[in-house]
Amino acid sequence: MSRVLMALAASCLVCAGAVGARALGAGTRVEVRGVQVGDLPEPRESARRRLAWEVRKRTSIETVLRPSRSRLDDPAIFESPLLYWAGDRAFPPLSEGEIIGLRRFVEFGGFVLVDDATPTSDGFDQSVRRALRRAFPDDRLAPLPRDHTVYRSFFLLDRPYGRIRGPETLLGLQRGDRVAIVYSRHDLGGAWARDNLGTWEHSVVPGGDRQRELAIRLGVNLVMYALCLDYKDDQVHAPFIMRRRGGGGR
Repeated sequence: MSRVLMALAASCLVCAGAVGARALGAGTRVEVRGVQVGDLPEPRESARRRLAWEVRKRTSIETVLRPSRSRLDDPAIFESPLLYWAGDRAFPPLSEGEIIGLRRFVEFGGFVLVDDATPTSDGFDQSVRRALRRAFPDDRLAPLPRDHTVYRSFFLLDRPYGRIRGPETLLGLQRGDRVAIVYSRHDLGGAWARDNLGTWEHSVVPGGDRQRELAIRLGVNLVMYALCLDYKDDQVHAPFIMRRRGGGGR
């Protein structure tokens, strides 16, 4: 069994206890592993740490609070069931090794969240679409419907939000019966990023604090989806969702 499949098997145990029980120990801690492209800096350096903290606080999933970064041709990517790939500028074409690593990570069951930190420009968007076309020539990004599991895997949401309001939908790349890659042009990391003194690093427009909260909830949903995929179709969390509906927890 590949390491990513082992990580996914552990994450399924985490998912099963994510609401009703405490997490299962250090062996099942989940890391939001960042993607390193060349020597480019991470655009929202504190975002993944903050997301990991929010997931730990709001669910019973134990997360790695200081997640690392890896290149796509580094076998270390297979140690986590999910990757977070953020960018704020164009980048040179990925090497063949990186393309193969990305393709294998997805084929082995991994999930990739792609986050455009500068959605008002086209540099990162064009580069990442080129990379995805090379890795998955027979698959295309497509809008995720409003009733997709990513909007209801933990919190009940009606659309995506980030540092900016952005498009009405997320984009997804389907592999078999699952969405293996989700692409956001909302700068999710910009809404999550918070410095060591607790100060939010970026303004959120136009919705301010409420929009930031919704962006955090979407991040939690995406991590939950990455770990459990379409588990909600099996109604694992149905009682919890019904209580949340009744309590106005949208």
